[in-house]
Amino acid sequence: MIIRKLASGLCGILLLAAYFGPLTLAAAEGEEGYTPTVLITGSNRGLGFEFVKQYTALGWKVIATARKPEKAEDLQTFAAENSNVIIEQLDITDLARVDELAEQYKGQPIDVLLNNGAISGSPDPKQLFGKVNYDRFDQFMDVNLRGPLKVSEAFLPNLKAGKKKRLVAVSSKGGSFANIDAMPSQGTMLYRTSKAALNMMMVNVADSVKGDDIVVVLLNPGLVDTQGMLTKMNEKMNLGLDLTLKEDSIAGMINVIETTTMEDSGKIFQYTGKVIGY
Repeated sequence: MIIRKLASGLCGILLLAAYFGPLTLAAAEGEEGYTPTVLITGSNRGLGFEFVKQYTALGWKVIATARKPEKAEDLQTFAAENSNVIIEQLDITDLARVDELAEQYKGQPIDVLLNNGAISGSPDPKQLFGKVNYDRFDQFMDVNLRGPLKVSEAFLPNLKAGKKKRLVAVSSKGGSFANIDAMPSQGTMLYRTSKAALNMMMVNVADSVKGDDIVVVLLNPGLVDTQGMLTKMNEKMNLGLDLTLKEDSIAGMINVIETTTMEDSGKIFQYTGKVIGY
């Protein structure tokens, strides 16, 4: 499902240049003609799709994965207009499929492996203590924890072959013990637990891959309303939530990915670049 057509990407580059200046543009200019590659999980909508658009604008080769590519109409349309976007089917809970895709890309350098696919943290009665739905528990752990671990292991050889060597996980400050009160706990227990486990796992991964010069980056995207529900609730209930535009969130996270060093490996960053914990 590779759809190729030449694209300019000028608007996205100008957006990032205005937001962060020349540091981020270095990725677009390339290194001695080298075209960097990013693999993004959960690319069909929300943060994942915005990552696809902005990395495409920077001139990167983008491997965009989705559980059901045939239903990802916006992604399909975008890929049809951009020659550097490749769509691949990937359910990160299907371990055999992860291995199959890794084998398909054997020998392909990947500069940024971006674990974005996840179950979001919307409040849910099934996450309340005393009413926990254990099938839901398994879903959170499979998608938010086991999936990123498997993807990271399977594509490790690709990261080693890349130049930038960034292993990234989109997490949440709600999963950081340094920010234990960062978000309401009622109805989000399973989500926060899965993200706390993800953070601890990636800290251990960071220690394991430092000998390969791979930097592990944990990111908090801010409170982004990807489906419009939070905005309506915020206005209707006067919640006073500090919402972040997804374009700003993604531009910020790309800049963090680009500028972090080995000294930053395993830390959790706000999309603004501020370290918010471990």
